[in-house]
Amino acid sequence: MHALYERLHGPSADYAQNLTRDSLRELLLPVVQEARQSLLLADATDDISADDEGFIPDGADDQQSTSAVLRTLLRDGWLETFGDRAGLVTAYRFSRAGKLFAEAFWALDRHRARTRQRNVRSCRNALNAALRNVDAYDLIDAYDYAEKVISDLSEGVDYFQELVRRLMLEASHTPWDGFMEFLDRFEKEFKKQLTADSIERHRQAIRDVIAELHRLPPEKLQALETQLDDIAPWASQERVGDSTLDWMLERIEEMVEAACTTKHPELIKAMSVYMQRAASIVQQALMLRGGQTRQAYSIAIGKVAGRSGSAQDQLLERLGQAIAPAEVRLLDPASFKLRSASQRRKALTVTAQPKVTRDARLAAAMHRAEADAFALSNDDIVHRIRAELHVRDRPIRLSTLPVASTTDVLNNMQLVEAVRGARDDKLTVTKLPGKLWNAFYAGDDYQIEMKK
Repeated sequence: MHALYERLHGPSADYAQNLTRDSLRELLLPVVQEARQSLLLADATDDISADDEGFIPDGADDQQSTSAVLRTLLRDGWLETFGDRAGLVTAYRFSRAGKLFAEAFWALDRHRARTRQRNVRSCRNALNAALRNVDAYDLIDAYDYAEKVISDLSEGVDYFQELVRRLMLEASHTPWDGFMEFLDRFEKEFKKQLTADSIERHRQAIRDVIAELHRLPPEKLQALETQLDDIAPWASQERVGDSTLDWMLERIEEMVEAACTTKHPELIKAMSVYMQRAASIVQQALMLRGGQTRQAYSIAIGKVAGRSGSAQDQLLERLGQAIAPAEVRLLDPASFKLRSASQRRKALTVTAQPKVTRDARLAAAMHRAEADAFALSNDDIVHRIRAELHVRDRPIRLSTLPVASTTDVLNNMQLVEAVRGARDDKLTVTKLPGKLWNAFYAGDDYQIEMKK
């Protein structure tokens, strides 16, 4: 369970790739081999318990044992399957109950305190505190916040998928209780998660703070590195590379990016699917209720026809008292007129598809040309700045680039975003303390350089 949770929801989880059957078997294989060795050692010392018997089939090799464990996890409800539309394969994930139990087991091995509040604003504030105080504890808090942001978004996706499954199972009943529960939770949790705590809203600010932490003086960076080694030995074991500080900052940025590009859209889509299904079922229930109301008149007429004499008079009197407050309005038959043949032919000519004139085509072409005139490709911008850096052979400040034409102005305004989106390790963008002012726009100044 620890290995599965680490792969699906841990700090090193790859949220861009779903867990397929082959990758799940590769993940379980080392666990099965380790369990087999433990059972052999326990058998040699006659220390095997009754709970361990039957965990691995007798006479089965590692691959067969892995398949048996996988089937057991599915049968017992720890895992569930779903369709991966991108890869057109069957993927695996924790069930809602399985995730809760696995997270508890996984948390037992985490030798650090957990923070209480967990949202993207807390991550941003903790990073700002780490930058301001040069304190490794704030940096660890930011790492925990970023980790739990993804966990909370995943929990929200699982919650809406569970609501949809409940709707399908109870489609014959109007889901008022589940819908009211959703509205209450939306007001308390999801409303803030989609507005004030939106990952889209704080994504760029977190990027900027991480970039400023990378630009701290060497003595402060060394102090943070030393503190991290003292108070977070788990990070030294999980890191990739020589610097714990760089690894932690990169993991925070990666988790924020994964939450923004993967989990947040999944939450919006899952919520939309639930709302559409719930709305359709409620609409169907209202239509059925309206049909039952209209059918009541037929039932009343049938009851009156089935009685005679005084019983019929009494029933009619009760029905009259019941429908007395109703107001009936009828349309004047004189207002209904049939169209003549000439009017029908005129209506057909009016609804005919109009012909596209030359002026309309010219106006559409001009509109497309005007729209394309202000659209620049990020690849072209990055290629142009690379060539400029090779020619100058030194870093370039954004404020020193020419603004002689409209293309130059648009290129400068889009340059920082294009370089960051290129994901080129050699190209780096550094925010400068000064401001950029020219005749066209004002903003932060940046320095672009290429590592050799």
